[in-house]
Amino acid sequence: MNNLVELFCDVDDFCHQFLPRWEAQLLSDGTRKRRRKSKMSTSERMAIVIAFHQSNHRDFKNFYIGLVQRYWSEYFPELLSYTRFINTMSELIVPMCSYFQTVKGKPTGIAFVDSTSIKVCHNIRIPRNRVFADTAKRGKGTMGWFFGFKLHLLINHKGEILSLNITPGNTNDRTPIPDLCKNLTGKLYADKGYIGKKLNEKLQESDIDLVTTVRKNMKAKAISAFDRAMLSKRYIIETVNDQLKNISQIEHSRHRSGTGFMLNIIAGIVAYCVKKQKPCIKLSTSESGVMTA
Repeated sequence: MNNLVELFCDVDDFCHQFLPRWEAQLLSDGTRKRRRKSKMSTSERMAIVIAFHQSNHRDFKNFYIGLVQRYWSEYFPELLSYTRFINTMSELIVPMCSYFQTVKGKPTGIAFVDSTSIKVCHNIRIPRNRVFADTAKRGKGTMGWFFGFKLHLLINHKGEILSLNITPGNTNDRTPIPDLCKNLTGKLYADKGYIGKKLNEKLQESDIDLVTTVRKNMKAKAISAFDRAMLSKRYIIETVNDQLKNISQIEHSRHRSGTGFMLNIIAGIVAYCVKKQKPCIKLSTSESGVMTA
């Protein structure tokens, strides 16, 4: 329960700074005409959604009814019914995205990039899918064909997420890299799917050194022992993707709207970011010396 209190306090401090400015902007540009407030504060609802992605519950309904309403009612005295809470969740997307900007990691000079599939339904149900018929696309990953989206992640060697991008499933992995690396400098390690002369040249303009392995039909290239060691540790980003899917549960096939899909992903990523123990690479003294050189 201490973790819940700590999480709520951090979210509430953020909301006290962010919400007044955001609401003023909505009123000034005419987006919002009324200011009717919910019984539960935005910070309370955000804390509950993030806590769900940190729990072992597989669906939000059982989490809310079985845990929140039964055991957490004393912490949330104005607790909404499950149906009403679901109806208000769409209001959390903008605050949740903004909160992510405060909990994401910082560049360390070493970064890893990779993409992972986000399936929205089983392949045999693709023709019947209506929620994502106009947005999701068929793509192919290491596990075969899928229907949905791709999550592109950029992390540092501490396992902290630096930036992310969500694209349709048929998007080339190289396409979102320039946007992901806007505030990055140093070494960027990637797999063979990111090999490309144009991408390499564009990243070099921003002082980013893209280091990849080579394909079988390519000539071997000379790389330093440090780069070779970092390439062998690319499993860290695969571990992060695995935790996002199997612990934070950013992937499931029960979405009823695109809004719910986006909130589920960003809330799961935020839940990972605020987690204290993350997969990381422990650098040796000599490797740390290379970074500071």
